[in-house]
Amino acid sequence: MPAAHFLLLMFICLIWAGNFIAAAWAVQAMEPVTFTVVRFALVLLLLLPLLRIPARRQWTLLIACCWTMGAVHFGLVFFALGRSADVSSIALLMQVYIPMSTVLAVLVLGERIGWRTTTGILVSFGGVLVMGLDPLVLAQLDVLLLVLVSALSLATGTILMRRLEGISVLNFQAWNALLSIVPLSLLALWLENPLHGIPATLEKPDVWLAVTYSAVGASIIGHGGFYWLIQRHEVNRITPYLLLVPVLAVLLGIVFWGDRPGPRLIGGGSLVLAGVLWITLRARWRRKPVRPRAAPPPA
Repeated sequence: MPAAHFLLLMFICLIWAGNFIAAAWAVQAMEPVTFTVVRFALVLLLLLPLLRIPARRQWTLLIACCWTMGAVHFGLVFFALGRSADVSSIALLMQVYIPMSTVLAVLVLGERIGWRTTTGILVSFGGVLVMGLDPLVLAQLDVLLLVLVSALSLATGTILMRRLEGISVLNFQAWNALLSIVPLSLLALWLENPLHGIPATLEKPDVWLAVTYSAVGASIIGHGGFYWLIQRHEVNRITPYLLLVPVLAVLLGIVFWGDRPGPRLIGGGSLVLAGVLWITLRARWRRKPVRPRAAPPPA
C-alpha cells in the first residue's frame, strides 16, 4: 500500500474514532434521536445530487439495509452516548458487531467457519462478559443493552448489504439518510420535543460543529475515502487497521472526555479486539486473492 493511501486510512480511523466524542458532545445539548435526525438531514442535503433511483427489485433490501444500518444502529448508539458518561466502553462494545456478523453469516447465508474462527468469536463474546462485570458498565446496564442491540442491527445490515447491487457508497449514504429520517423523525416527535430543542441549540455553535463533524467527517469523508481505498486494495488488507478506531476512541475519551476505564473494561475490551483481529485475519487467509465487494462499516 502506498504511503499516501496508508495515511488516508489512518486519517479515516482517526475521524471515525473522533465521531464518538463529537456525538457524545452533541447529545449533551441535543436530544439523541433529534441529533440523529439532524445529522441525517445534513448528510442528505449534501448528497442529494448523488441520489439515484435503484432497481425495483432492490427496494425491499435497500429499505432493510438503511433501517438496520441507519435508523436503528445510529439511533441506539447515540441514545446510549446520551445516557452514558463514558465513551470508551461504548466504542469497545460496538466492535462486537464483527463476530455477530460472522455468526449471522453462518445462520443466514449458510457460510461455514472452522474452529479457529469459532474460537475468535468466543473470545470476543467472552470479552463482552468481562466488560459487563466492570463497575462502570454494571452501573449502566441499559447502555450495555442499547449498544449490543445497536451492534446486532449493524451486523444484520452488513449481512443484508452483501446482496445489494448497483448502488454506490455515496448513493447508499444518501438513501440511508432519506429512509432513516422518516421513522426517526416520528420517534423524535413522540419521545422528544425537537421543535423546541433545535432552536435552543442554535445559540451553541460548538454543538452544530459536532453535528457537522459527524455528518461530513464520519459519513461523507470517512465512508467515501474508505470506499475509494477498497476499490484499490483488497478489503482484507485494510480491515485489520480498523481495529485502531476503538483504540483511538478510548485514547480520545481519556484525553478529551475524562474517561477512566477500569481493569475489567480494558481487559474485556482487549479480548473483544483480539477476537475481532483473529476473525479478520482468518477471513483474509481463507479467501482467494481477489477484491471482494464489501461495504464500509458505518461510524
